Amino acid sequence: MEIPFVTAEEPDREAKERGRKLFAGNTEFLKGVVAMDGLPPADRLEVCFAGRSNVGKSTLINALTGRKGLARASNTPGRTQEINYFTTLNGPFLVDLPGYGYANAPIPVVEKWQRLLKSYLSGRQTLRRAFVLIDARHGVKTVDEEILTLLDRAAVTFQVVLTKADKVKDKDRAAVLKQVREAVTKHPAAYPELILTSSEKGEGIAILRTIIADLV
Repeated sequence: MEIPFVTAEEPDREAKERGRKLFAGNTEFLKGVVAMDGLPPADRLEVCFAGRSNVGKSTLINALTGRKGLARASNTPGRTQEINYFTTLNGPFLVDLPGYGYANAPIPVVEKWQRLLKSYLSGRQTLRRAFVLIDARHGVKTVDEEILTLLDRAAVTFQVVLTKADKVKDKDRAAVLKQVREAVTKHPAAYPELILTSSEKGEGIAILRTIIADLV
């Protein structure tokens, strides 16, 4: 029986080179957006990165672009309170969405972020794919299910990226993958391939670069 939601394999040399070239040029911070009318012109495709607070979105973007300080990482949940846009050289926008599952943010702030997130996901026509980051140590949690359902309703294709894969022991990896597969299989907007990454070790970075390059 074929396993649903296989893990993405290392790309061949030619495909890997496409991904490398996309991120070889300068990737720059463009702007932080706090309302839909602040979005940049929809003159190119874009991919976004979503995930609960502290899952490693900023760190992953830094690893993808090879620039450690490009996206600000923080140990404080909910620091990213804007939709942050980054430009790639002749490529797509990279979009860092506000973290969800904010433990320490005031309720009105959380509600504002959630409204902005929903408006963006349902209204941005140039959004090609959402990469939903899931901590490989914990798998899909209830708070993750909320955004996966939101992506289903918005008809935005999403692909799960498991972060911090180096923190999971080999003996535990199969169980985590099984839990994630069972969770995402229920979502019609899910792209049927999982990406295992470690920003610290560089695992999966070439794979993700290639996938983004092939989308555009």
